[in-house]
Amino acid sequence: MKEVDIYTDGACSGNPGPGGWAAILSYKGIEKEIYGYEELTTNNRMELMAPIKALEMLKEPCNVNIYTDSTYLFNAFEKDWISNWQKRKWKTADKKPVANQDLWQRLIDLSSIHKIKWFKVKGHSDNEKNNRCDKLARQAIKEGNKQQKPKGES
Repeated sequence: MKEVDIYTDGACSGNPGPGGWAAILSYKGIEKEIYGYEELTTNNRMELMAPIKALEMLKEPCNVNIYTDSTYLFNAFEKDWISNWQKRKWKTADKKPVANQDLWQRLIDLSSIHKIKWFKVKGHSDNEKNNRCDKLARQAIKEGNKQQKPKGES
């Protein structure tokens, strides 16, 4: 199987508010940057959307290394929160509905296609690709906000 590295990040201006997600896919030294915007969302949704969109780009099953600065995303897989949520019919340990279940389900579906290893990186630090994803996610917000302004405004 092909091995792909994916760096991801999400950002939100206000929480909730306008949001952006970004990912860098890397395969044999070739990189592809992707990013997107949502008008009203949360930071956690953007953190989840980034790996979803990246994994959806893959045309065949791959070994994937995903690098994220999101403790929320990382712990859901590495501390097996997802299995526990599913056992409790999508309830948290304190019996509340799991937030973002729709996106978690998409990630679970994609995880059944690809063999994924999750890596936690420190955000806003010395990881060049994570910093690039942060910049792209924030760029998506700026570009999205510009698209939302009425004609004639800059």
